[in-house]
Amino acid sequence: MSDNQRLLDRFVRLCEIASPTGHERAATDAVLSELRELGVEAAEDDTAQRARSDSGNVIARVPGAGEGWVMFCAHLDTVPHEGPVAVDLVDGVYRSRGETILGADNKAAVTVLVELAARFANDPPPVGLELVFTVAEEDGLRGAKALDLRSLRSPYGFVLDHASPIGEVVVAAPTYERLAARFEGAEAHAGIRPEDGRNAIAAAAAAIGEMRLGRLDEETTANVGTISGGTATNVVPGECSIEAEARSLDAARASEAIASMTDACTWAAGEYDCDLAIDVFEMFRGYRVSKEAQSVAVARAALERRGHEPREVATGGGSDANALMAAGFEALLLANGTEANHTPDESVAARRIVEMLEICESIAEEAAARTGSDPE
Repeated sequence: MSDNQRLLDRFVRLCEIASPTGHERAATDAVLSELRELGVEAAEDDTAQRARSDSGNVIARVPGAGEGWVMFCAHLDTVPHEGPVAVDLVDGVYRSRGETILGADNKAAVTVLVELAARFANDPPPVGLELVFTVAEEDGLRGAKALDLRSLRSPYGFVLDHASPIGEVVVAAPTYERLAARFEGAEAHAGIRPEDGRNAIAAAAAAIGEMRLGRLDEETTANVGTISGGTATNVVPGECSIEAEARSLDAARASEAIASMTDACTWAAGEYDCDLAIDVFEMFRGYRVSKEAQSVAVARAALERRGHEPREVATGGGSDANALMAAGFEALLLANGTEANHTPDESVAARRIVEMLEICESIAEEAAARTGSDPE
């Protein structure tokens, strides 16, 4: 079997192992088993409880021929999905056979990191490789937040979790604020004594109507994602809940946007004589990576070496890089060539998985060449 076929077969196998957030045990065991069969040092940390998962993060190490280390990160979990994942390969592109996700987010990256270990298991890489497989990324980056960064030997690392064409280097990501509001009114018969009721759905709707949603400016977005309440059409609803968010590359703007949404809820609760319970919490903190950072220089050179034009971009999404950067570890988010993540249309071309592996190999070579040198 060619190395590339081994890589691609592993990708299919991993995608077909269910691992929704909080239930990564089977995927964790599969990765640990393969790494240990290769003779690679690999261990599961003790973060399962803090990450609210049935397994912890996995950290694997492949010592290099020279000094220094570089870290690569991918997450083991997927978004929730109905039914099993079955993978089809048509015209060189992997897709889900059914009406569910494929799981390339982030198992395309997971398989690349395992293959990276496999290729250097018996022939040391030019620099030491630290491979970090996190859990619970899809809901609050919980595994990365719980990771003990003191255990890492690398001065910087790369997160392979951006669904866009290979070549994009993410140098800025947003702060994400989430709002959960519960309006409590009073139930009454809608046809006999509606005046005795206090309509919680009407209060929530009024609040949403007062909110500025969508793209607020070039760096800021706001959204109401869910609304639920009521019991029957003939009952004035006594309860309604909404979930909303605001994101911005400017942390202050994210706070301003979520504060405005909070004000809208408070006003509407007063207008409709409802009680209001509201929680606002920061899911993750945004960041900007200096264009002079060592990780950026390494990524740029590695991409060019493999024939890809580096493109430095900002994103509106979050990743484990947010958690790592917030904790003081330099982590650069890289595009991995996947498409339509979190949807039944999710896909990835086989050649993109191979290309991502080649780029990681080039990153290791570039990192080795720069070990001990100052950032460009």
